[in-house]
Amino acid sequence: MDNSPSIYVERPLQAHLPQHQQHGEEKDTIDLLKFWRVIWRAHWKIAWLVLLACALAMTILSFIPAQYIGSATLLIKEKTPPLLTFQQVTDSSSGTVDYLQTQLALLQSRDLAERAVKKLNLTTNPVTDPRQQPQSWFTPREWLANLDLGQWLPALDFLIPQQVTPTETDIFNEVTQNLMKRTDVKFVGKSQLLNIEVLLPDPDLAAATANAIAQGFIDSQFDNSLKSSQTNASWMNSRLVELRNNLRIAEDKLQAYREEQGLVDVGGVATISANELEMTGNRMIDARRNLAEAESRYRQVQALSNGDLSRLSSVPAVLSNALVQKFQAQQAKAQAKVEELSGRYGPKHPTLIAALAELRTATDSLRLQVRQVVASIEQDYQLAKASESSLHKSFNSNKTQIQDISRKEFQLRELQREVDSSRALYETFITRLKETAATSDMDSTKARIVDPAIVPLEPSKPRKTLIMVIVAIAAALIGMALALISEARNKTFKTDEAVESTLNIPLLSVVPLVTKRSRRQLARLFDDNEHPRFCETIRNLRTWLMLHGGEKPSQVVLVASTMADEGKSTIANNLAYSLALLERVLLIDADMRRSSLSLNFDFPADSPGLANVLAGTARLEDCIRTVGNLDMLPAGKLAPPPLDLLSSPCLAPLLEALKSRYQRIIIDSPPAQMVSDALLLAKHSDAVIYVIKAESTPVSQVQKCLAILQQSHAPVFGVVLNQVDLRKARKQGYSHSDTFQNYDYLTR
Repeated sequence: MDNSPSIYVERPLQAHLPQHQQHGEEKDTIDLLKFWRVIWRAHWKIAWLVLLACALAMTILSFIPAQYIGSATLLIKEKTPPLLTFQQVTDSSSGTVDYLQTQLALLQSRDLAERAVKKLNLTTNPVTDPRQQPQSWFTPREWLANLDLGQWLPALDFLIPQQVTPTETDIFNEVTQNLMKRTDVKFVGKSQLLNIEVLLPDPDLAAATANAIAQGFIDSQFDNSLKSSQTNASWMNSRLVELRNNLRIAEDKLQAYREEQGLVDVGGVATISANELEMTGNRMIDARRNLAEAESRYRQVQALSNGDLSRLSSVPAVLSNALVQKFQAQQAKAQAKVEELSGRYGPKHPTLIAALAELRTATDSLRLQVRQVVASIEQDYQLAKASESSLHKSFNSNKTQIQDISRKEFQLRELQREVDSSRALYETFITRLKETAATSDMDSTKARIVDPAIVPLEPSKPRKTLIMVIVAIAAALIGMALALISEARNKTFKTDEAVESTLNIPLLSVVPLVTKRSRRQLARLFDDNEHPRFCETIRNLRTWLMLHGGEKPSQVVLVASTMADEGKSTIANNLAYSLALLERVLLIDADMRRSSLSLNFDFPADSPGLANVLAGTARLEDCIRTVGNLDMLPAGKLAPPPLDLLSSPCLAPLLEALKSRYQRIIIDSPPAQMVSDALLLAKHSDAVIYVIKAESTPVSQVQKCLAILQQSHAPVFGVVLNQVDLRKARKQGYSHSDTFQNYDYLTR
């Protein structure tokens, strides 16, 4: 069953605009979606390029030795005036920057580098000792020795530089210079923190070296402060005697006042009194709250003291008693029993009399218990009142005592402050004197280690992750650029959209690529029905052709192409087979230079054909061969040149005679680019089907051939995009017509 063809809609704007204007608009507009499609089609190639570049970068990085950074952080304090100065302290903010820059220069000095080299014995460490570094793969002397030219070495000494054994001093200087080159000191932002970084191949040694430089800087500050500490020691000793006498006088005054007032520990007594006052206050608050509650209960009971039992027992304070509730339940039970028996027996019945006695007993018990509860409420009220009064008196007594202690404490604090200030000044001088004596004035160092260097876990150079990311991004960009350049240079047809937008000619069908088939199998592919997709496209092309022309169908159909090997003959053969199922069809092989019809259908090599008929050397009936329902006219033997035969006046009468015998004539034309045979045959045709091989035929050549045909007023019917690799197109993101999608949906 034939599928109806997809409707082709021409683009009105492109159809009516001049060609140069269309190209101008396309050049002025950047189609980003087009670029993205090109990149997406090449995404697998780009991915492989990225992987290859990353693998190559990883291989190169594996040969580069890792470098580790040991980092220690120092805090440089601002320059402050000395403790014992009596000069006016002026604003030193202008010199702070210069001071910090000086400290930065000191950290980069050779003295600190030498301290670190000596402390860590870097002259003998395999990592830093130049004598233990790996040598080059070969030296000229070793190369000559391997050639058995040792006897000539003395004569060649002037050509080969002699190696001089370095002294210990040279090694020390070289290691120190290398350490200074590998040490970097910089400020952390705009703070007073300095970061010391040492770059070495050994992580442990890098951290130890950074800490050694930081500690060496602090040690140098200690050494510099030694002289100034010794200078101030003598003056501080004389001043210390005076301060000791002042402290002794203040302590004597304080002790005399304590003995006069009989004080032992004012602070402790005040604290105990304050705690007692707070506790008494809290207890008084609780006592007042209990008194209020007891008074409330007492007032309720007093208001109903002359009332009956039922009203008194309904008071919440009385009713909450468990025994009262129990006796009320017994009374209610006895009352219910009396009411029940009174309706059943007379007033003198023993059972009723017993029930009444039980009711009286329950009532008396309830009354007695209520009175006991009332008495208990009155007793609780009296106790709460007495407790509140006692606590109030105790609170006032504690408050008076605390006020008296506060007055004494004020005077004691005056004397204590004088003692403390004298002692503080005395102790300050004592501490200063000890620091000076021990040459350890901490304040004069002006620096301390904030963060000591720790052993780095990961190398700092080379930064493999960053390098791999950069390589991957660069490879991806290069891959994208190559894809765009390849797309720009590949001026062939890949999609049906490209055919329609470039040629502005209807696309009749998109024929899929058929692989693993011989030339003869391709010629009979529709008749054998071995490739459903291919057969569907041929049916689609047949439907287009049958609908073309309306009441006057296209009887003579020319199948042409730009170059050879585009599948033109395969399309013509299978189209003829498809039409032969519905009409009487003749297939003519007009490609007399590369005839294929005889080869595809195993006709004899010397069998006559179109060339013989036009030359008059054979009859038409002798040249026509029948294969199934299809009649075929081979190219025949080539005698005169094909162009002369096709230009002869015999071609038009021959086609007219064939039109009367066949409903459809399919002509397999020679390539349009190579010869002018297609142009001559197009003049005698009703429709020209132009075959283009996907991703092979250059766009410029197709445009040139179609322009020649259109200038000759050839009836170009439409274009067939042939040999489209659907799998490749799907992977690369190309989209084709909906014929295959609809067919896939119908055949699932």
